[in-house]
Amino acid sequence: MRGREASPGARRDREFEAFVAGAAGRLLHTATLLTAEVPEANPRARRLLALALAQTYAAWDRLRGEDPYDRARQQLAVRFARTAWHTYGRFGAFGRERPDASGALARLTPQERLIVVLLLHEGIAEEQTAALLALSVERVRGIRARAVAVLLHPPRGPAPARMKVAHS
Repeated sequence: MRGREASPGARRDREFEAFVAGAAGRLLHTATLLTAEVPEANPRARRLLALALAQTYAAWDRLRGEDPYDRARQQLAVRFARTAWHTYGRFGAFGRERPDASGALARLTPQERLIVVLLLHEGIAEEQTAALLALSVERVRGIRARAVAVLLHPPRGPAPARMKVAHS
């Protein structure tokens, strides 16, 4: 009798391990984009992924017919948004530049980064993104447009120093 009781749990563990083996790399990349960390040093992204995978595992038996990647990605997005909310107050209301992040996405607010990653990297439809974040589709479009403008037109740094040419 005990062998039968262990069997569904073992099967669930094998299924989940296979899912993680196939999806963890892409999910970690998504988490790294969200946190704007460099891939070689991304402790916040790894923590975010671990929490999302733990939540996905906890709901594994209820996912029948549902794509576990979608569930894990949703958990990444929700946990990232919640972390940004608790860390900085109103979601997306703080400055763009983060001293501990690098790359083009670091210039975006967390809300802008989340929407850009979901729409452009993950290929989620605007309607689904809006529903996931409890925003209107128009708001998602406006945030995406603002974020893309920031990415396409980065602030200019100081002008390069002029070189003196020696005349002989």
